[in-house]
Amino acid sequence: MRTSIPITGVLFVAAGTLHFVRPAMYQKIVPPQLGHAAELVAISGIAEIAGGVGLMFPPTRRAAGFGLIALLLAVWPANIYMAVDAERFVGVAPTWALWARVPLQIGLIWWVERVSRTRR
Repeated sequence: MRTSIPITGVLFVAAGTLHFVRPAMYQKIVPPQLGHAAELVAISGIAEIAGGVGLMFPPTRRAAGFGLIALLLAVWPANIYMAVDAERFVGVAPTWALWARVPLQIGLIWWVERVSRTRR
């Protein structure tokens, strides 16, 4: 489990960084009902980076885990939106993969919770 902490942290930092490297890709998947796509993408990118860094340090690991779980719950509607309106995302991923991401979020939440309760 110890090696999982830095791997998980780096993955979240990398994913958060992509929000700033390729913002249009993320803005496209924000459900239109939410509006403010640019702001939401930036906020979620910052949250992913902060959560990933927070996982790396025992004093902040648990709080970072709770924050990342909240983030994963908050972005779940985007995954559902992509699956339901798969025709809008042709070229992003096959329809089956878009649907697979919906329950995958549960696995990610479980993983972050597990990693974030590790003390070392």
